[in-house]
Amino acid sequence: MIFTPLEIISFSVLLLFLSVLFVPLLKGNQRLLINVSFMLISLASLLGLAGGIWAVGGGITNKLVLPLGLSDLPFHLRVDPLAGFFLTVICLLSFFVSLYSIGYVKGYLGRRPVTSLIVFYCLFLAGMMMVVIADDALFFLISWEVMAAASYFLVMFEDENIENRKAAFLYMIIAHIGAIAILLSFGIMAGLTTGFESFSGYTFDAMRQAEFPLKWATAAFLLAFFGFAAKAGVIPLHVWLPEAHPVAPSNVSALMSGVMLKTAIYGIIRVTFDLLGSFPWWWGAIVLILGLISAVMGVLFALMQSDLKRLLAYSSVENIGIILIGIGASMIFTSFQMPLLAALALIAGLYHTMNHAMFKGLLFMGAGAVLHATGERNMEEMGGLIHRMKWTAPLFLIGCVSISALPPFNGFVSEWLTFQAFLLSPALPSPMLKLLIPLGAALLALTAALSAACFVKAFGITFMGHWRGASMPRVHEADWPMRSGMILASHACLLLGVLPTFFIDWMDIIPQQLIGTKIGASSGAYGWLWLTPIAPERASYSGPIVFLGILFVVIAVYLLLHVRPGNIQRAPIWDCGFAKLNERMQYSSASFSMPIRRIFGFLFKIKEEVKLTPCGTHKPFPKRLNYHLKIRDRFWGWLYKPIVDSSFWVARHVGKLQQGRIQAYLIYSFITIIILLLFSR
Repeated sequence: MIFTPLEIISFSVLLLFLSVLFVPLLKGNQRLLINVSFMLISLASLLGLAGGIWAVGGGITNKLVLPLGLSDLPFHLRVDPLAGFFLTVICLLSFFVSLYSIGYVKGYLGRRPVTSLIVFYCLFLAGMMMVVIADDALFFLISWEVMAAASYFLVMFEDENIENRKAAFLYMIIAHIGAIAILLSFGIMAGLTTGFESFSGYTFDAMRQAEFPLKWATAAFLLAFFGFAAKAGVIPLHVWLPEAHPVAPSNVSALMSGVMLKTAIYGIIRVTFDLLGSFPWWWGAIVLILGLISAVMGVLFALMQSDLKRLLAYSSVENIGIILIGIGASMIFTSFQMPLLAALALIAGLYHTMNHAMFKGLLFMGAGAVLHATGERNMEEMGGLIHRMKWTAPLFLIGCVSISALPPFNGFVSEWLTFQAFLLSPALPSPMLKLLIPLGAALLALTAALSAACFVKAFGITFMGHWRGASMPRVHEADWPMRSGMILASHACLLLGVLPTFFIDWMDIIPQQLIGTKIGASSGAYGWLWLTPIAPERASYSGPIVFLGILFVVIAVYLLLHVRPGNIQRAPIWDCGFAKLNERMQYSSASFSMPIRRIFGFLFKIKEEVKLTPCGTHKPFPKRLNYHLKIRDRFWGWLYKPIVDSSFWVARHVGKLQQGRIQAYLIYSFITIIILLLFSR
């Protein structure tokens, strides 16, 4: 029997739901539950991965109608190359993370049961996959809520900590505000499809065939973009992200940052390019501007952090911004009938979607290994782990190099493609775009430089130097299931960077279907060795040659320095006149970012305190110096604090209606009836 990609993907989702039903049978043996459940989840991820790769590679579109849901409103399922690409991203990372979870989740044994973690982990993955294959508004929103609710309970897994409860509550509020905006957007499109006379317009097929007036299409786009931007963490809707990701279990953080945010990117592309179809250039300008702001502000926020997982969370804001830069540029080029540049920009955004999933998943798994080994997230209390964690350190370094957009790893390729879309574009007719396009290229370059500085800090403070904490804990290396997940992700980062032409040729069908052209003829004109996005005489890059060149230099240096004895001589380090260097004489997280904080400090709310304790009779010389640094996001004060304060003010005054007397409640009821009678006329 030959199965279709959609049937394979549907079976993968069904296997995840069956895993949920299977969990209670093994909850009495937690270790066996972990092994069996995550192996089943890994199998489901591989099935989904196979279906997604097949759908994209074959350019296949499958549809299925399930007689579920409400009466006369069945669920419509569809997989096409766009859905297949995002399924590939989701399932590939979930396979790596599920293998990693076999070792990571065992760290909770003896401290708390993990039954709920596994149940909601399965539902979380199933929800993300259903979002991507949904082909009507009803099933999409149900799947969206399954994903949001499951991730809420995962964030709140360690609910004895108040920060977990606060983060989960904030996340749920913003997620539901975004969901309401998405619901209104679908409502506009569905209503206009049938003239607001029936519910048959709720299917995406009906929306694709409709032609929307510009003002209503604009309303639908703005609502959808707002709703999806809230889930993606686009500034200024990002405040939940650095609160929720650090407190969630690290395997969950890897999935939330690596792929859950990408479901919002999928929604933006699906609504804009597929359901609405045509759009004015200024829609793309909005996406591009918010992408630039998110990229620059996200990496600056990340640089200021001392919490390793919070740093990675803010970095996700930056990378979502880079993806939106590509999507926004593609929308602008599409509106001005420049299909080849539009396809290039869209490929750049999609390729960075895949790349970010791989290296951010790797980095969160590495951070989880550090937390698992030391019990610390604060980089000010770390250091010297490269000597104790000889597997995690180089794997985390690969993630740092990848996210810093350095060759030969994958982050370089997608950012290089984005630069090409900017630099190869001709003069556009709008004066605003003549300013925005070169400014966008400059800000993207600034983002890349700051990102490199950020991850020099992340790796250097965490793994280099000496231990900065009060006492060195018994650090242990990650076990083999955890290592295997990180090793596979690191190999994906390398392959995506060295052989980009294979992957671009595979995914080139997506711009072909959405925009009407593809870059395959030009990008692979010189075979798999060279990537030439527009034309070989304009720009080219060879991942294999760069990789071999770097490998040759590394091998040559090793042979020159390590083969003959005596080439390397060890001597005491120059200590600047001090008797002995110690952990207090090295860079800390705060001191590393101080120069950048001095330049960009006006963007943050910074509070610095220095306390001196005198030393006995030598009062001019301090015995101890305590430095406290607190950095807050200004968006809290500008946008969210007024809303919170006004909400509490309204709640306090509404609370006064609770008199506790039956007479007052009867009066309220009587007044309500009178008002309803007046409006019923």
